[in-house]
Amino acid sequence: MSVEVEGLCKRFRYLAVGKEATLKETIVKRLSRRDSQRRTVEALRDVSFSLGRGQMLGVVGRNGSGKTTLLRLLAGIYCADRGRISITGSITPLLSIGSGFHPELSGRENARIELLVLGMSPKEIDRQMEKIIEFSEIGDFVDAPTRTYSSGMKVRLAFAAAISVDPDVLLLDEVLSVGDEAFKSKCLTAFDGFRDRGKTIVLVSHSAPTIAQRCDSALWLDNGRVAGFGPAPEVVAAYRANAAQRVADMAPA
Repeated sequence: MSVEVEGLCKRFRYLAVGKEATLKETIVKRLSRRDSQRRTVEALRDVSFSLGRGQMLGVVGRNGSGKTTLLRLLAGIYCADRGRISITGSITPLLSIGSGFHPELSGRENARIELLVLGMSPKEIDRQMEKIIEFSEIGDFVDAPTRTYSSGMKVRLAFAAAISVDPDVLLLDEVLSVGDEAFKSKCLTAFDGFRDRGKTIVLVSHSAPTIAQRCDSALWLDNGRVAGFGPAPEVVAAYRANAAQRVADMAPA
């Protein structure tokens, strides 16, 4: 297996401060560290799944269901409170894509920094840079400060840089939510190429049709728990039916 997750649990603790609390009251409460003032959020509870080489997993769920927390655990950004994660090969995470770009640096400079962080050598960056610029379709803007970029331009450049690293496992968080239809189609074609070369992809997306059509399997998270895991079309159909029922239940009688 390329990715194995078993019994994964992650909780976050925070200080419960009243809405009307003053700055002084907030500081005193933080310094006192009383357990009675602290709350716990169970972001993920007993999540298990496995994913083989050359497979693409789509992760669906409502906002706050634990999707991004799962990706951050897989990427090693968070440590699990309980459970096991086993990943074979190199990993490239694309989380909050393009948000790490410095606004005063050019697109080219930001791309170089991203690639250095991802482990690419300066010589390899020089060899790949023109291909990255061509894929991103930002043209002469590559040498302009990224503060002049639209959200879609930053996403295109960050995505083009990340996939040039050619990792064994690619983690993507809503990478298809920004960008025009032509670029989304290009991204999906790139995903197909990754899978053909035996790479593994984990994609978090609110685009249920994309996951149903493109992914081999899907993981449905609900309040941090696995509500469904299996063939993508079946899991997405169950998820959409559940969402429709929620809407119907909220409708006035």
